Amino acid sequence: MLDYEKHIYEQGYSLVVGCDEAGRGPLCGPVVCACCILPVGYQNEMINDSKKLTEKKREILFEEIKKVALFYKIIAIEPEEIDRINIYEASRKGMTEAILQCGVKPDYILTDCMPLFGFDGIPQENLVKGDAKAQCIAAASILAKVTRDHIMEEIDLKYPQYDIKKHKGYPTKEHLELLKKYGPIKGLYRYSYKPVRETQQEQIKLF
Repeated sequence: MLDYEKHIYEQGYSLVVGCDEAGRGPLCGPVVCACCILPVGYQNEMINDSKKLTEKKREILFEEIKKVALFYKIIAIEPEEIDRINIYEASRKGMTEAILQCGVKPDYILTDCMPLFGFDGIPQENLVKGDAKAQCIAAASILAKVTRDHIMEEIDLKYPQYDIKKHKGYPTKEHLELLKKYGPIKGLYRYSYKPVRETQQEQIKLF
């Protein structure tokens, strides 16, 4: 059971926001960031790091978290912005915007090892493997992961040649072969990522 927040609640804080992201590694699609504030004392033993859950469990928890959360917000940062400021800063930007737009000012911030700026006066902890320690971070990771998977499934319908529904944009062997065959699409792929950049160069050399 993830209960890192327990000692924070015991100090009198109640609006503890957890933040996380999904999609830093893929070659295409957005990075999706989320924040989540759960009720004090809420416990769900199923909630865990989204990477440790099956797709079916993530989908169930996605709906549960949206119902029980006091506040939550999900933000997608698109590939062109990722290319402009880099994936690390894009993730930070997404988490920051999620907190600012979640509907309430939190009194404590927990992130999965991502220092956030602009929240002076609000205690903040950036936990290594935070999504395996704090329930609110794990909940945010589930919101982000499921939302991103849904986005990638929609993209797959538009660009079926890349088989995105299967690999979700990650650089699998199959994906790299399809990328080399069809080339990257502007607005979909992250041109600052080496495999995409190299493929683009190869495409240019062909003409």
